[in-house]
Amino acid sequence: MSTVALRATISRGLSGARDNASVLAIFATALFASALLLFSVQPIFAKMVLPKLGGSPSVWAVSMVFFQTVLLGGYCYAHLLNRYCPARQAPIVHLTLMAIAALALPFGLPAFGAEPPAGDAYLWLICVLAAGVGLPFFAVSANAPLLQSWFARSGHPQANDPYFLYGASNLGSLIALLAYPLIVEPSLGLSRQAGVWTSGFIVLSVIIGLCGYLAATSKEAPAVDRKVDSSAATVPWSRCLVWVWLAAIPSGLLVSFTSYVTTDIASAPFLWVIPLAVFLGTFILVFRDKPILPHGMLLWSQPILVGLTLLGLSISGSTGWMIGAIGGFAAFFVTTMVCHKELYDQRPESRHLTAFYMWMSFGGVLGGIFAALIAPQIFNAIYEFPLLLLAGLAARAGMVKAWNDPTERNAALALMVAGAGFVLATAIGLWLQLLALNTVATTGALILLGCAAYSVLTRQQPLRQAAMALVMCTVVLTLPSSLNFGFSERSFFGVHRVMMTEDGHIRMLLHGTTLHGAIRVKDAEGKPVEAPLPATYYYPGSPMARGVEIARSVTGKLDGGLVVGSVGVGAGSMSCYARANENWRFFEIDPLVVKLARDPKLFSYFSRCQPNAQFVMGDARLTLGHTQPGSFDYLIIDAFSSDSIPVHLLTKEAVELYLSRLSPNGLLAMHISNQHMDLPSVASTLARSIPGVHAVMVVDAQEKYALDSLLSHVMFFAKSPEVLAAIKGWKGATPVAAADSSNAGATPWTDDYSNVLGAIMRKRGF
Repeated sequence: MSTVALRATISRGLSGARDNASVLAIFATALFASALLLFSVQPIFAKMVLPKLGGSPSVWAVSMVFFQTVLLGGYCYAHLLNRYCPARQAPIVHLTLMAIAALALPFGLPAFGAEPPAGDAYLWLICVLAAGVGLPFFAVSANAPLLQSWFARSGHPQANDPYFLYGASNLGSLIALLAYPLIVEPSLGLSRQAGVWTSGFIVLSVIIGLCGYLAATSKEAPAVDRKVDSSAATVPWSRCLVWVWLAAIPSGLLVSFTSYVTTDIASAPFLWVIPLAVFLGTFILVFRDKPILPHGMLLWSQPILVGLTLLGLSISGSTGWMIGAIGGFAAFFVTTMVCHKELYDQRPESRHLTAFYMWMSFGGVLGGIFAALIAPQIFNAIYEFPLLLLAGLAARAGMVKAWNDPTERNAALALMVAGAGFVLATAIGLWLQLLALNTVATTGALILLGCAAYSVLTRQQPLRQAAMALVMCTVVLTLPSSLNFGFSERSFFGVHRVMMTEDGHIRMLLHGTTLHGAIRVKDAEGKPVEAPLPATYYYPGSPMARGVEIARSVTGKLDGGLVVGSVGVGAGSMSCYARANENWRFFEIDPLVVKLARDPKLFSYFSRCQPNAQFVMGDARLTLGHTQPGSFDYLIIDAFSSDSIPVHLLTKEAVELYLSRLSPNGLLAMHISNQHMDLPSVASTLARSIPGVHAVMVVDAQEKYALDSLLSHVMFFAKSPEVLAAIKGWKGATPVAAADSSNAGATPWTDDYSNVLGAIMRKRGF
């Protein structure tokens, strides 16, 4: 085919794309694919760098801040390109950026990312993210506002109001969010994932080139830069701040509700996916002229649901958790819908579209920073969630108008003064011991219900509703009746609670809703217990406790000299199995856990058994990597009991590291009890994948379970079969060679591949 004929064929094809349906389909496809790539690159690259930093949660936190910041940068770039670059040159500039970004693909760790520096690695991680994936992510992040602004110049009948296309973008984000844990992660290793992403980037570049051609050659696209007056070229600061406010609240709610539901309500893997899916879904539902759900119904139900959530926060036990879960989810959804609908109603003309998205992204960053970084430093529980619900009520339309009305303003102030008076009077009564806590709890619940009922009656007065919400928040956050979980502290790694059982006989340490240790303080007759006795998974006779004796026997160190490493401190139960002249080291990533475990008023294991215990702070992959090979006679890995397991500690590379740190006759014990995931099959597959390794699975079956002794699954590894000979004779012990034969062909978890969803499904019997 001649060059002239080829050009003619291409020209006819492009002309065929000029009809309205084709134009809309092309732009929607580009936005969909762009969001799909944008939301998939984040977990891929974060998983690449995770093992280099020992899987520290800081990796995810820093990655989140980095990606949010680059996303904001992409929106700023799109705004500047749309405002200052001539309409017909803008596609060329952006395609040039896409081409340059393609040179960095397939993305991966840069050469300097092979080994992180000693100490804090925050700057190193940011540099690795920037060098490894920064430019491709930046190029893709600009597409959502940029493509919508190009569509506004495409000549399509709907071009004057292109905001509905944001739904296609969020649909792509939603699918990427759900597809990664369900399809991508179980099917492909990280290197394959990066290759597929590269192919998608190239296809997307072609589609964006077509979008740019349609926009640049449209009759609506001027040949020279647009000349607009200064008043039309700028947006008032007050309006920009409104956009920031309306975007910050849902973003903060997303983070705070996720923390609330995974910490206070339930521990379940991938539970964080649900709030994010709902958050993205609200954009699809409201960024349209005719919202699917009636906005009036949302405004009517919002104060009721906020009141229901606060009521759940003020009630202890499973009843409060259930009310909090149902009310909290509904309040999060409705408040996010209200804010995003108000944001859509406040959208500017299409020429200010990129500025709108830029400020909206800035608000999202601020909300995320508040909930993820600031709130954990100033609150000892998830108090930011109810506070942001209150802010959501203040984001309703008509608030400013109501504040300027003296009658409405005075009524709202009177309600707040009355609420403050109630709280003050109750606090004084408690201090003087004139009131009982159950009386305060009942009164507080009635106040909350009354406020919610009043909010319904005053649904046309948003200022009064906000005042009622403030009163409800004050009741929940300040009255002792809301402090129903006993002692509580918060760290970077979550909320830790120390609470008593209902009979007051056992004190427990919980991380969210996961039990991490307990100690009996009173015997069956209610008398104080003098000497601490390990409980839960660590009771005398438990597999991990018996493993200490096996290690002493096989190494011949019955009278001292045993070297033990224990990853995961918990309440400190294992410390009471140490003998004189033995070297025990405890590895822990969370300083708060060590602080609680060493407090003799809370848990006396360390103070009574090992007052001078050695603690090694940091992630186990890092800290164990710094120890000498062959250092330990008995190594315990106890970090897998919660819902969100550190996958990097349960990979082939991790187990090889543990084994390298064992002495020739050393014993490795991995505590893999987990109520959500089938980790025994994962550990068995790992054992079979490492040549020369011998393993035994022990299931500690008992007739009766209580906090004094809990069921546990422990996998023992050794370099020599003689080390495991005695363990094979235990009740409930099964050599790995004969265990889980149906999974013999399963793929072992590695730093490149893991399938958490598969472990969950096996646990549930699927």
